[in-house]
Amino acid sequence: MITRPPSRRLPRRRPAALAAAVALLATGCSAYGATDDSSDSDGRPSGSRAGGIKVTMVTHGSEGDAFWDRVKRGAEAAAAKDGIELTYLSDPDPAGQADLVREAVRDGVDGIALTLAKPAAMRGPVNEARAADIPVVGLNSGIDAWKSAGLLEYFGQDESVAGRAVGDKLDELKAKHALCVVHERGNVALEARCAGVKKTFGGTTENLYVDGTDMRAVSGIITARLRQDPTIDEVITNGADFALTAVDAVAEADSGADVATFDLNNDLVEAVRGGNVQFAVDQQPYLQGYLAVDALWLYRTNGNISGGGVAPVLTGPAFVTKANAASVAGFAADGTR
Repeated sequence: MITRPPSRRLPRRRPAALAAAVALLATGCSAYGATDDSSDSDGRPSGSRAGGIKVTMVTHGSEGDAFWDRVKRGAEAAAAKDGIELTYLSDPDPAGQADLVREAVRDGVDGIALTLAKPAAMRGPVNEARAADIPVVGLNSGIDAWKSAGLLEYFGQDESVAGRAVGDKLDELKAKHALCVVHERGNVALEARCAGVKKTFGGTTENLYVDGTDMRAVSGIITARLRQDPTIDEVITNGADFALTAVDAVAEADSGADVATFDLNNDLVEAVRGGNVQFAVDQQPYLQGYLAVDALWLYRTNGNISGGGVAPVLTGPAFVTKANAASVAGFAADGTR
């Protein structure tokens, strides 16, 4: 699905402040073909608009997914602060996502933020953006692919590191057999998480592939697998909604397995507080959306490149357990964690 929330347009910046940023832009934009003449005739940075810089964020999120609502809210907060006209678009189909990026390039936006869940699908659109001198930053997915894809910066969690941390956590909890539920086959971030769990977990790890667009089917498949193998004592999911579904599946299967997850939302935090979910790994999606948009503003107005263009800016992992869930609950209720 494609979501197109209203763009926001805020007052233009003062010409004096923009003129002061021009000299910095000349040195900071070389990766995208900027020249020494990087300002418009009225002193605005190249690509800026009278009503503010235009940025498009294109993710692979599905409509109604609370995780992506948090990404969007972070992006909107940064846009409001920076006076950016923001358009948020999403399509879980990689071809559809690629088309949205190409549309943004044709619209002549000043910056693009995107996810690299399927890096190969984004290679062409990113090259088109670079050819048009449009800076592109990555967020959330593609930490191993962002540099080779030609992105300027990256904001997210190292999913392999997060997976290994979960594997260590399972060892601490004395688990023996973990089921890692992958709700989107081929998604590099989800695959990296489960591979990371397997790398450090001393017990058995197996992946269970499900169709994340059909939650009833997800529940049924998890229930069936738990009934088939009562040695499974841990279910690891890759999203808060899937964790809550797994809790019901465990009960339906009359299994003794515990449930833990990557990512969280308000209901998930309450489930951790209540003991129904052991722990969650928070990659801070609000922060990812915020930093990605803010980074494009900083690049356009001051030539800044977070991480120097060679290292990602990590937003996780952070463990949310029963011991600290209360301190996170208020933010989760507000839709920012």
